[in-house]
Amino acid sequence: MSQAVAVVTDSTAYLESEETERLGIVVIPIQVVVGGRTLDDVVQIDAGGVAAALGAWSPVSTSRPGPPRFADAYELAAARGAVGVVSIHLSEAMSGTVESARIAAAEAPVPVDVVDSGSLAMGLGFPVLAAAEAARRGATREEVVAVARACAEVTRTYFYVDTLEHLRRGGRIGAAATLLGSALSIKPLLHITNGTIAPLEKVRTTGRAIARLEDLAVRASGNRPVDVAVHHLQAPARARTLAGHLSNRIPHLVRLRVVEVGAAVGVHVGPGMLGVTLTPSLTPTNGPATPSS
Repeated sequence: MSQAVAVVTDSTAYLESEETERLGIVVIPIQVVVGGRTLDDVVQIDAGGVAAALGAWSPVSTSRPGPPRFADAYELAAARGAVGVVSIHLSEAMSGTVESARIAAAEAPVPVDVVDSGSLAMGLGFPVLAAAEAARRGATREEVVAVARACAEVTRTYFYVDTLEHLRRGGRIGAAATLLGSALSIKPLLHITNGTIAPLEKVRTTGRAIARLEDLAVRASGNRPVDVAVHHLQAPARARTLAGHLSNRIPHLVRLRVVEVGAAVGVHVGPGMLGVTLTPSLTPTNGPATPSS
């Protein structure tokens, strides 16, 4: 039997397929344009594909899904018995995806609430999971929206990139543009705030940057149960090492996952990116967390 409230998101959440299937989450792929060819994120191009394109200096960019993609998802949800839809997406300040969703929502056969997560990757994924769990328990559309927004509000994301060049080229660097110019050789630490990418600190070496990223995550975890995602692009060893350190240092860690971002995010951060997203956990603590991927 279908849930009364369906949850829709986009591919930049990078959720596990088991989660989307179990919770009935519909995922709309972002488009990745490589050398003039438009591909669906995750479905037609993966992290390795975009890393290879970037390494070859091929023209690579992203494009929002058109409103018809969302319209099809909303109509399918209604056909399956949903009486409402909550559509949760990456930051409107970074993409026009939210706008496409709103255009489709205006003509949907059931009420659709479009939620701007103000983030991406698991900064989007954690609110989507919280909303989908609420929907599975029978929450109303308004309650599911409230859960998504509350989770997004308290979720924090910090990340490191080997170079700011990919962010600059994609126009996603925002306030971090102040770090450019002669400072392109630094190892920047950034965060997502008010829906945009902003600088935190300038670090001179990769080792110091990753150590500082770890410290920031530990401090942000506070004295509460948290779920944590370690993100990377083509840097699995770095990610596993960071995840291991966090599992030892965060006292109330409930669930820890290692997630390689896909092409749509990878275009803008480049190979070597390492990030951490933290959110208050809704899962009862059952002992120390171990990394999953």
